[in-house]
Amino acid sequence: MKHRMSRGAPHRTALAGAAAAILAAGALTGGVLTQSAAAASDPLISQSRPVTASSVESANFPAAAVADNNLATRWASAWTDSQWIQIDLGGTASISHVELDWEAAYASGYQVQTSNDATNWNTLYTTTNATGGTQQLDVNGSGRYVRLNLTKRGTQYGFSLEEFKVYGQVPTSGGGSGYVLANPQVTGTTPATGNPPHAYFHEFQANCTATHDLPDDPIVFPGQPGASHMHTFMGALNTNANSTLESLQASTTSCLAPGDKSGYWMPTMYDGTTPVDPVGLQTIYYKSGINDYTAVRPFPAGLRFVVASPTDSATDFATHPGYVAGWECGTSYRTSDLPTSCPGGGQIGVRFQAPSCWNGLYLDTPDHKSHMAYPIDGVCPADHPVALPMIEFKVAFPANLDHLAQLHLSSGRGFSFHYDFFNAWDAPTLAAMVNHCIVGGLQCDPRGYDQNQPGKGAALNEQYLLP
Repeated sequence: MKHRMSRGAPHRTALAGAAAAILAAGALTGGVLTQSAAAASDPLISQSRPVTASSVESANFPAAAVADNNLATRWASAWTDSQWIQIDLGGTASISHVELDWEAAYASGYQVQTSNDATNWNTLYTTTNATGGTQQLDVNGSGRYVRLNLTKRGTQYGFSLEEFKVYGQVPTSGGGSGYVLANPQVTGTTPATGNPPHAYFHEFQANCTATHDLPDDPIVFPGQPGASHMHTFMGALNTNANSTLESLQASTTSCLAPGDKSGYWMPTMYDGTTPVDPVGLQTIYYKSGINDYTAVRPFPAGLRFVVASPTDSATDFATHPGYVAGWECGTSYRTSDLPTSCPGGGQIGVRFQAPSCWNGLYLDTPDHKSHMAYPIDGVCPADHPVALPMIEFKVAFPANLDHLAQLHLSSGRGFSFHYDFFNAWDAPTLAAMVNHCIVGGLQCDPRGYDQNQPGKGAALNEQYLLP
């Protein structure tokens, strides 16, 4: 027996209806719907954030449903008054607007509240005679947590809420405690499931040399020189603890393409106490991680993330979705730890792939990972629907065959290998490479040239610049 009121026509205000009309008319950018500004001038800051509630009617109606930007899902509470549902914004935010999308079982009495500690609450809005539907509330307050304190049911059932949208501003700096918002945020899209003509390759290379070693990490420890283990940097020559998108864009680069001012870094390798840096041009692949390679779009400016973790175990490393071939040297390969022998000689190499599906909302998150996800069976997950290039590090270190037992990373054993990426490409250059090589189904060098298909031309000229 279904214990829920049946829904008739959705309750929507004229304002929400106008927003829907804008979207229906096709507010599209490259096939992705962008956030409508009809509800609020500030960006949406609550989507995909952690949500908790005083109760749930059943597992079919979880609290998280109010922050998934999907009116087809909902949270439902127990069938009593005095319930609550709250969202953790991840950092102290200024809040300007709240949108509530009620299912038929609405609240007639409630308060919108904020808090910095989820204990002491400040009330921004109160009502005792709400009528459900979609409610647009202009508010003025701040806090890390936003709570809907529900005091009176409008029906005999519990409270049932489809969306609890919070608009405002979250600080973008400081110790990794907050969220860096994308501007614009990409919403309203679904994962690409197309089946374009088969192309064995859909990739290009960035070739960059190692430039310097520093105990810095501008993603994990921004503004804190010396706070990290030692890292080896490639790309932008000025990357350090204080790096920003603007400082990277103002730098010169060790990459062949002058337009690639991105920061790439990884733990430094040591032979005992002596750093061992990669020698010569290293290969960073940009590929399609999804089946529909024609749906891949360039990285947004300032996107940053960390791949793998220095705390991973050997099993974590070997079973990681980014694992390609592990460590290799000579004819020894697919090892989780640094090799202790190198049959046939050669260099010590490692290959590891990055997640390529983006949630469209944040350029960074507190864990520097959750805004990104790996594809599943060649398709991005629904909560990370935007397909971006899949980066693959292919790095080679010189091997002293007499000292292999002394090798270690600044982060620990070989399975602690990880790397960071901070996008600072010149946007037109990156777009040309992505569209020509990945979307075009080619196997490109750093100029965007496929020697097996010379008739397709190159994305860049002989100086690795846009023609």
